[in-house]
Amino acid sequence: MTVFKGYMKIIGQNRMLILLYVAIFFGCTILFQSTAGKSETSYQAEKLNIGIVDEDGGSLAESLTEYLGNLHHLIPVENDVSEIQEKLYYREVDYVVRIPENFYEKCIKGDEKLSVTKIPDTYSGSYVDQQINSFLNNARTYQAAGFTEAEAASALERTQSVKVTFLKDGKNTEDAPYVYYFRYMPYLFLALSGFVMGNILIVFHNPDLKKRMAASPVSGRRQSLEGILCMSLAGIALWIFVIVIAIVFFGKDFYTSGNFAYYLLNSVFMLFVAIALAYLMGTIAPNRDALTGIANIISLGMCFLGGAFVPLEFMGNDVKAVSQFLPVYWYEKANDILADFGHLTASAKGQFLQAIMIQLVFTAVFVCLVLVVEKYKRVDS
Repeated sequence: MTVFKGYMKIIGQNRMLILLYVAIFFGCTILFQSTAGKSETSYQAEKLNIGIVDEDGGSLAESLTEYLGNLHHLIPVENDVSEIQEKLYYREVDYVVRIPENFYEKCIKGDEKLSVTKIPDTYSGSYVDQQINSFLNNARTYQAAGFTEAEAASALERTQSVKVTFLKDGKNTEDAPYVYYFRYMPYLFLALSGFVMGNILIVFHNPDLKKRMAASPVSGRRQSLEGILCMSLAGIALWIFVIVIAIVFFGKDFYTSGNFAYYLLNSVFMLFVAIALAYLMGTIAPNRDALTGIANIISLGMCFLGGAFVPLEFMGNDVKAVSQFLPVYWYEKANDILADFGHLTASAKGQFLQAIMIQLVFTAVFVCLVLVVEKYKRVDS
């Protein structure tokens, strides 16, 4: 197991680099998770502070007061101009309504406008104007239909409570915390695999070392198998580490979720992609400096264009058309499907499996490219 030990020794020499990228990964996850806004599961209109001066006291005036009270916060206000101006100035109220005496006769049957005082040129003022006009128009409709004041007030009270609910289509209304954790995982896999495994290959592709290994009693096939074994174990160890951290950090909410196995499956296939791509980078990079540039460009570029750093929903169609040629795009698409559905429907499962299989195709393509490059190098040498 001489070759295996050599691989492991090089991995040990890169332990600080490994810790650095693990720290970057967890830092990005915590930062974006803490700043991510959560979508609302129910609709709630904006509530303002409204003062009402009721000089009428009739049933329709009470209905208007109740209507506004259901929509906003009612603030006690005296029928005094200076007090009203003072409350508006100090923003104790946003809007004041004066309901005149004989309100039904003047404003519903007649053409008199309801007297209001508000902060000029504000959205809140226009917002309440629309609500009051809606109430008055409905009241005029009932009056035109022959309703008395009491009947119109009663009818308006029955139509005031309108509850807005969202249609349930099987989708989650907000992302679980671990969604962000898995969203940034491709960067960790690509960066770490590219730098660490790429460095290993560069060392073992050194011409002098290759000659010494060729002269050793260990066959070339045995050397390749030991190298593959080491890289596989390193990749599996990294994957187990991030999954264990996810289970510890997110607890029961994660490992009892309906999509737990799918998250594991998606991340494993992304790991396969990262290892194959790292092997390709290590094969084509002539030295460590070149590897650093290649690994940075590929890991950051794929994550930005693939939807890890910028969610796919915010990308334009032209960008998405390019991103579809990147494996990270399909990983993130699968991750978004898991985020949207607490339990995958048949249609969602089909889309998820399609994204998984495309990642597998990318892995096979990278492996084929590695074989082509290595064959070319052998012929060239």
